[in-house]
Amino acid sequence: MSGSLPARAIKARFLLLALAVLALDQWTKWLVERHLPTPSSREILPGLLHLSHVKNTGVAFGLFADHGAAGAAWLLALLGAAAIAVVVWYFRRTPASDRLLLWALSLVLGGAVGNLLDRVSTGAVTDFVGVYLGSYRWPDFNVADSAISVGLVLLLLDAFRARPATAPAADRT
Repeated sequence: MSGSLPARAIKARFLLLALAVLALDQWTKWLVERHLPTPSSREILPGLLHLSHVKNTGVAFGLFADHGAAGAAWLLALLGAAAIAVVVWYFRRTPASDRLLLWALSLVLGGAVGNLLDRVSTGAVTDFVGVYLGSYRWPDFNVADSAISVGLVLLLLDAFRARPATAPAADRT
């Protein structure tokens, strides 16, 4: 049993990472909501970056925005909660030694909880960072979206990582 304490402590640090992502996400959204009218846009780096205040009623990048459908926000919230449950399940089963995967899952978890809190409390997610080059404009996003995106890239990298061979289930003790 004493061997499991370090593993728990390691995993607890990753949960603190998820909590830090959540806190940073909620704080930055609060700042935007308090100081910028909806909708708004202020150029920060000409030709590259703007700070905005938009409400996203859809999923990532405004896909499936509900355009007034009352049940859509709750459906998206339920799907978000289900995704969080899957991430937590996967996190619990990930060995403490699998640091890349724990990083990935922690970033996804913190971001997903941040966006779910917005969706449940207001029916929409606050987005505020816009990136563009010339006439190409990336959809506005937030800290949670960034953490989820980085986490998904890390999950993809982890999926292609070589793993040591394990014995078949019947041979394990």
